[in-house]
Amino acid sequence: MNSQFTLGVEEEFQMVDRNTGQLVSHIHTILGKGAPILGDFIKAETPQCSVELNTHICPNITALHLDLQQKQNMLARLLEEDGLTFIRAGTHPTSHWHDQRHTHMQRYDDLIEELQDAARSSIVFGLHIHVGIQRHEIAIPLMNQLRTWLPHLLALSSNSPFWMGRNSGIKSYRSIVRKSYPRTGIPNPFASTAEFDHYVADLVNSGCIDNAKKIWWDIRPHPFFDTIEFRICDMPATIEDSIALAALCQALVAKLTWLHKRNMQTHVFPSHYIEENKWRAARYGLDAQIIDFGQQRSLSMRDSINELLDFVDDVLDDLDTRHEIHYLRALLEDSRGTGADRQLAVYRETNNANAVTDYLLQTAMEGIALDPVL
Repeated sequence: MNSQFTLGVEEEFQMVDRNTGQLVSHIHTILGKGAPILGDFIKAETPQCSVELNTHICPNITALHLDLQQKQNMLARLLEEDGLTFIRAGTHPTSHWHDQRHTHMQRYDDLIEELQDAARSSIVFGLHIHVGIQRHEIAIPLMNQLRTWLPHLLALSSNSPFWMGRNSGIKSYRSIVRKSYPRTGIPNPFASTAEFDHYVADLVNSGCIDNAKKIWWDIRPHPFFDTIEFRICDMPATIEDSIALAALCQALVAKLTWLHKRNMQTHVFPSHYIEENKWRAARYGLDAQIIDFGQQRSLSMRDSINELLDFVDDVLDDLDTRHEIHYLRALLEDSRGTGADRQLAVYRETNNANAVTDYLLQTAMEGIALDPVL
């Protein structure tokens, strides 16, 4: 089963001054230096202070972990040469969006022209997880069901409580900022993958978009590969968090594929039901109370995630990801909570958002190998 449900990850890092921790618009320089080493696995995003690292297509979680460690270490060394480093969070604690420059490439120039300040102000950073599927035709049947657990993934990854120097009061403020883009949020269920393909063709043929990559939902079938792409997560606090979230996404796709082969599926809820839980996850993170609309009950996010982990338990040994799912169970019990909770703990102790930035500087490299060969 390992090689069937391949994994790929995209992580969006914040490039910051190594001493002050403030965002630095540096992508054009870092691309020039990084391309000979990292090739197409290093990419720009709309703001010049963001750098995206992509993994290879990995057959299993072990390969993914090694890939992430090596590439992140390479990036750290490239940035160090210019007095910079990276931090891992969904938003920057203090930097203002209007101080940032956008990347000068045709794609991003066009995006700024179309979306204006909605794009300029979107200085946010996320984790995208791709899980391979057997064929494109099963993408929508799987996605319709996977939507249910998007709030759970958001709660686990929540890591953006600050916005322009303020404690926003929201564990994932990145989720709020992202709403300014069109074609975002929880997608509606589709009757079939053919219906989804027809929808994409209508948007392209009518000139609304030039390709399906401008559908920025929290989950989508990838436009060019046979993968499901989970896009809801904040940039997590640690590499271990990213690995564990990828393992959970893979386990969900594997479990639902197993059910699909046996003509079974879980409940498919309307988008507005799932949006209720997404708001609670964004606001409260793991401390949320969410609604199980199938059984008409309220329960804690932690209890609901534990039920989710029970649901995928029977595929973990085939995937060899029991360790990663155990990591998530331990995270639910950990009094430190998610990245958002850890940032807020620093803020409560210091009453200083700059101290939160210092904390992010100190912890960014945790779990990353020290001596890769460039």
